[in-house]
Amino acid sequence: MKSKTIIENLEWRYAVKKFDVERKLPQEKLNTLKTAFNLTATSYGLQPISMVVLENRSIQEKLVASSFGQKQVAQASHVLVICINTTIDAQYISGYFDKVRQIRGTSETILNPFKNDLIRNFSKKNQADIMQWATNQAYLALGNLLTVCAVEKIDSCPMEGFVPSAYDEILKLDEKGLSSVLVLPIGYRAEDDIFSDFKKVRKNIEDSVIEIS
Repeated sequence: MKSKTIIENLEWRYAVKKFDVERKLPQEKLNTLKTAFNLTATSYGLQPISMVVLENRSIQEKLVASSFGQKQVAQASHVLVICINTTIDAQYISGYFDKVRQIRGTSETILNPFKNDLIRNFSKKNQADIMQWATNQAYLALGNLLTVCAVEKIDSCPMEGFVPSAYDEILKLDEKGLSSVLVLPIGYRAEDDIFSDFKKVRKNIEDSVIEIS
């Protein structure tokens, strides 16, 4: 059988409204998502994001109240919580360049000017601007995960509608220097989720894509 194209896979995906609580995501699929998250492109390569992988029905049910009643959080095989690092300072930036040197063998003579420039740049930003920058990177990761989910035939439901402070408290994210910004329940759609048959509503391509030649 001919494998489906990426476009067919993207047509297949939708924001699941009801998951099959009996079906669990295989570890192999979960590992693919973990790796895809880690390979997501981020500004400067700094990766100011982390992903919590939650597989605990009791905690998932507890999170529903902080998700404006969205039951997908409790039904899903796993819940991915995309978080940002709350401290992006000289030490954090230097740690990234230490890893560059270790992995690539790049000399400090080459790395230091770029490192010092980044440290100066971030030292001039206020905390709100840094958090917004980090949040932008989280959205890059979410987009990447949604595409990988479609290709791997993993159902998902991207969520902005939740109370980050409540998630942070329940998952003890403050202790890890993290703050939640996006939630992605994953698993398999329930057979009676009527939304699975709804046609996609999108602009015409010529209305959303502008070509300049």
